[in-house]
Amino acid sequence: MRWLLACICLGLGAGIAAAIFLASLDFVTNFREAHVYIIAFLPVAGLLIGMVYHYYGTAVVKGNHLLLEEIHYPKKILPFIMTPFIYLSTVITHLFGGSAGREGTAIQMGGSIADQFARLFKFNAQDRKLILIAGIAAGFSAVFGTPVAGIVFGWEVVSIGKIKNRAILPSIITALVADITCKYCGIQHTQYTISFVPDISWEGIGVAIVAGICFGFVARLYTWTLHKLIHLFNKTIPYPPLRPFIGGIILVICIWSLHTTKYIGLGIPTIVESFHTSQPGYDFIIKLVLTVLTLAAGFKGGEVTPLFFIGATLGNAMALVVPLPMALLAGMGFVAVFAGAANAPIACIIMSIELFGMESGGYITIACVFASVVCGKNGIYNFQRND
Repeated sequence: MRWLLACICLGLGAGIAAAIFLASLDFVTNFREAHVYIIAFLPVAGLLIGMVYHYYGTAVVKGNHLLLEEIHYPKKILPFIMTPFIYLSTVITHLFGGSAGREGTAIQMGGSIADQFARLFKFNAQDRKLILIAGIAAGFSAVFGTPVAGIVFGWEVVSIGKIKNRAILPSIITALVADITCKYCGIQHTQYTISFVPDISWEGIGVAIVAGICFGFVARLYTWTLHKLIHLFNKTIPYPPLRPFIGGIILVICIWSLHTTKYIGLGIPTIVESFHTSQPGYDFIIKLVLTVLTLAAGFKGGEVTPLFFIGATLGNAMALVVPLPMALLAGMGFVAVFAGAANAPIACIIMSIELFGMESGGYITIACVFASVVCGKNGIYNFQRND
């Protein structure tokens, strides 16, 4: 009964937090698109985020990595300030034109809320790990509207290839409650459609393997570039608040040079268009560069939705030379690039079924598996064990 109560409370808390967060992102995105001039203030916003974390948020500045570190090497309860800090900094990043996502924010909010319940219900060290995993599942489930993928993601992002049996039921309860709560608050998730999927054939399997390898190389390029650029910022700019300030200046120059805002923020309109309209073949690389620069400089947000953008537009471009439908290739890239970068192929396969339907599952499974193999162990999440 204690576990049931804790999981329901956690699911409600994570679902409400995700709903507020998603509504806030919609508001600031619409405001930014109506007042494009505010992008010029991105460096100032970066300086503000950097100073707040440097002087008041050093305990939570590591974000997702801190959450995974606490699961594997528990030391102390995560401070609740992680939730308002990551929420506000992500909203500010999107308001002023940073290229970032939302999953990192959602799972940090879910994890920090979960740890407060661990303290409230006096869970021991082992049970605390389980409730933290459930918090990750709840945050992911609510923010994307994919509860089953959220459940598996919570296990997979912590430990590749190994599932803690005792974590299954808490994750199921919290993920389902969080998803229902978020939708009950009026949040409507984006719908994606793959209208035609050809029958599986030897030729189709071969094409899917080649596509998966390409998606894996792009995922590997993303993670390698991100780690290198983080190291470069840390080495060349010793004072942390100046990193997002200087990064913001570079971003503003890039955005104004492109004469478009399609590559900043979440980029959901372009993701949707990738399923039925041809996009420029360079879209994925521009989004990759802007996202890596945004996050490496110290702006806040997730990486999953930008990876969706990168994968969907890459798949769209591949439709010119690959004999598979455009929508199917966009869907394959959508999840396969994320599968490789996050080392979470099973969660991504399940997510694809929840988003696109069962018909595309065969092709997407092949693409996700090969993308994960090509990308290797060095993903976007530190402290992810490879058991």
